[in-house]
Amino acid sequence: MSRIGKKPVDLPSGVEASVSGQTVEVKGPKGTRSFTATDDVTISVADNTVTVEPRGKSKRARQQWGMSRTMVANLVTGVTEGFKKELEISGVGYRAQMQGNTLRLNLGLSHDVDFQVPEGVTVTAPKQTEIIVEGNDEQLVGQVAANIRAWRKPEPYKGKGIKYKDEYIFRKEGKKK
Repeated sequence: MSRIGKKPVDLPSGVEASVSGQTVEVKGPKGTRSFTATDDVTISVADNTVTVEPRGKSKRARQQWGMSRTMVANLVTGVTEGFKKELEISGVGYRAQMQGNTLRLNLGLSHDVDFQVPEGVTVTAPKQTEIIVEGNDEQLVGQVAANIRAWRKPEPYKGKGIKYKDEYIFRKEGKKK
């Protein structure tokens, strides 16, 4: 039995959900999101809650049960609160700034990095050493943050690079004479 799948997803006020076939569509103050589940689960909406039930007792049905429930919960969170990833830049001369829909990064390379922000995500740089990625799609927000971080991952000796705000960098001591 899936412990996650058993819990119904509560819909807060101002959020509507509709099911057509295997597709769940959730509308809220921050937009509309949808998810298409596999044929291994049954999704139903009643009394401001969305419930997910497995069809049968196969291993795949039980796997999809918990995953589908989590995806529906992420839809509800996305249209109410949204998702946010914060990145920090550390290093001498490393900085970021927004120019229209482009994030310009100076990361100690021979050239500046121009990162085009995809549709559905907003990227802001309140300080030169801080980047905030926001949106209502958790997967897209995480992927954009990972793509920005991939330009200069934090190194273990001085800690220079782009890291997530809550990330801990394991530091190494370096060479000794």
